[in-house]
Amino acid sequence: MLNSIMIRTGSTIAGGAAVLAAALLLAGCTTSTLAGRPTGIANAGYCLAATQRTPPPRTALRACQAALADVSLPAHDRAATLINRGIIHMHLKNLPAAIADFDAAIGSRPDVAEAYVNKGIALVNMGERDAEAIAVLNEALERNPARPALVYYSRAVANEQLGRARAAYEDYSRAAQLDPAWTEPAQQLQRFRVVRGKTAAG
Repeated sequence: MLNSIMIRTGSTIAGGAAVLAAALLLAGCTTSTLAGRPTGIANAGYCLAATQRTPPPRTALRACQAALADVSLPAHDRAATLINRGIIHMHLKNLPAAIADFDAAIGSRPDVAEAYVNKGIALVNMGERDAEAIAVLNEALERNPARPALVYYSRAVANEQLGRARAAYEDYSRAAQLDPAWTEPAQQLQRFRVVRGKTAAG
């Protein structure tokens, strides 16, 4: 006889993918710091700041666009601004536009993990695209994201929505281990029940 472990959820995830809303701000991408300059970099800084406000100010998208229109904007700042504009689109519930921005950032700088992180979150929030989200989030983990706990948490949501309770449990657990100060993963783990039993060998 072999030990077996079955993972079950006691309830469904509250609000489905909406639980990711509180995490969106954690994946903003920083830009160069050149305060006071009326250049693309200054607009990029305003675009970044707008990701920290809910809802974002009406001028946010214009600032992002102005930054991207500056041909002298460095490549890293261009990719970061695309990511931050995508986050603003997410706040405005325009997920297709957000994904387009994240894809553009990936095309520009495929090494920037936060583009994959945010694209994965957007795909989870779209619904019916959880398998694709998991693949994108796996790519994010390969690129050493700034907040790996957020990536594991997002992947947990996608796994749970696909009915993969064990994988979801493991990802929530990993997120909780990586960022103990972030209480959301631990709260989600409270919905799970570990059932131990015996199975016949062979």
